[in-house]
Amino acid sequence: MAPPSSSELAPAFTGRHEPKPLPFDPARLRGLSERLIRSHWENNYGGAVKALNAVEQRLAAMLADADLPPYVYGDLKREELLRTGSVRLHEAYFANLGGDGKPGQAMQQILAHEFGAFSRWEDEYRRTALALAGGPGWAILARGPEGDLHNYWAWDHTSFAAGSQPLLVLDMYEHAYHLDYGAAAARYVDAFMQNVDWEEVALRLVQATSPRTDEHEGRGTTWNPG
Repeated sequence: MAPPSSSELAPAFTGRHEPKPLPFDPARLRGLSERLIRSHWENNYGGAVKALNAVEQRLAAMLADADLPPYVYGDLKREELLRTGSVRLHEAYFANLGGDGKPGQAMQQILAHEFGAFSRWEDEYRRTALALAGGPGWAILARGPEGDLHNYWAWDHTSFAAGSQPLLVLDMYEHAYHLDYGAAAARYVDAFMQNVDWEEVALRLVQATSPRTDEHEGRGTTWNPG
């Protein structure tokens, strides 16, 4: 049976994701070369977008096959989860780059409150990232559903604390730094921290804590990191 055309597909199966452009000039980052950033964006992130589109379209075709064994469909569903995670985490990663690496006072106070001191948060975030060096993964500062903040060690694109919202995302896959630093992951983490866009991080926190009338009626005030 021929797969349905894209015009006949429901939104979940259209496979029309497009790469988001870099929100900064990659030639202006400190310690991260334009060659590295463009290769990462085009090949790894762009490749994940293309793969997700192909997976979504193939799912529609396989769904039309009534005789297809569930375990075969399940293999592609696992691939869908991996590719979706890769796309979304890469988008968050690039979006929180391009800044001066200097958090505002409010963000420093929030992290100091949650971790005991801002420097203690940073030390733990760096250690979490370096614990992934030599293997794949992501270091993610995230807000949990109760408002708690944690640095998470994510082994792949899917191993992330359920219900948490990423605030700061660091790609620790080797492709994110090998062109510039080889195996020197610590130097890459140093460079990343110098280019964090803390305004983006603060915006994500505001969005994560903004009350929604259908879900958060009666809750207290939200943070406003500014």
